[in-house]
Amino acid sequence: MRITSWAACTFLLLLLLTACKDSAPSGPELTASASQHPELSAGNNHDRPLTFGIIYPLAHPFYEMITESIEAASKSYPIQLVVKAPDEINLEQQIRMMENMINQKVDGIALDPIDPVALEPYINRAVQAGIPVICFESDVPGSMRSSFIGSSYFNEGMLMGQIVERTLKGKGMIMVEGSKATSTQQNSRLAGMLEYLKTKTDIQVLETRYNEGNNEKAISDLEALIEEHPHFDALVALDIISSTNAILVWKSQGLKRFALTFGMTPEVKEALLNRQIHAVISENEQMWGSKMIEKLLAVSNHNEVSEITNTGYQEVTQTEFDGTY
Repeated sequence: MRITSWAACTFLLLLLLTACKDSAPSGPELTASASQHPELSAGNNHDRPLTFGIIYPLAHPFYEMITESIEAASKSYPIQLVVKAPDEINLEQQIRMMENMINQKVDGIALDPIDPVALEPYINRAVQAGIPVICFESDVPGSMRSSFIGSSYFNEGMLMGQIVERTLKGKGMIMVEGSKATSTQQNSRLAGMLEYLKTKTDIQVLETRYNEGNNEKAISDLEALIEEHPHFDALVALDIISSTNAILVWKSQGLKRFALTFGMTPEVKEALLNRQIHAVISENEQMWGSKMIEKLLAVSNHNEVSEITNTGYQEVTQTEFDGTY
């Protein structure tokens, strides 16, 4: 009788455990997709959902697009995302966001730093607190960050030089607009383009201006450049703030001059179709989300990752763009 009662109790206990398991949220553990991501560990060392912080340089539709790809890449894992960005490019706000995530003890941070020099000590502080950091789009190679996702800014600039040469047939005058004069990314792009133009063409750069990430200043800069250099042949926008506002100015003034830019934003996609933008250099941004989640999962599990993930870059022109990119 005792044995029968004991067996009955055991059977009921097994039924209860099975019911609890079936009612738990579905979804594979980290190990279920480890074969798809060779940098992930063979086991999950955490007994709770992971919290990853994503910090952008500013709130912009371009980064909303990146967030969508990050969310899609993280669906199969027990991950919570904390996504932050200043309303406009603001170094102090981005630093405070880093400090808050360190204080919150998130499991990993993906950072697109506004100023690599200023952000380096905060990256190091996070790592020293046990929070791995990866950088994307803009790098801080001297820091303790685990990895960088992006491409070669200088080579992007060299490609832009080739695009300008082909567009203007080797002669003419261009204007340049960027957001931050201190940006390593934009300075490298500009240096690559200028080197190519100087050695390969007779194209003249009339003026370069920086809007400091302010939309109103970007528009006033562009309007002033157009007024002061009425015979310009093309504008090169070094970043998404400059390209977004160039599109607005081109629309309002009905300009037929060439506009060339970096970064495949939703506005740029539309402008390519509407012929306001002639060509864009994409950094294959559609790859960033999956690469970020892959690396954050790996480093939070104390696995080694490749220091550099070069996502490459490519030119997309009006003639070959059909809206499906």
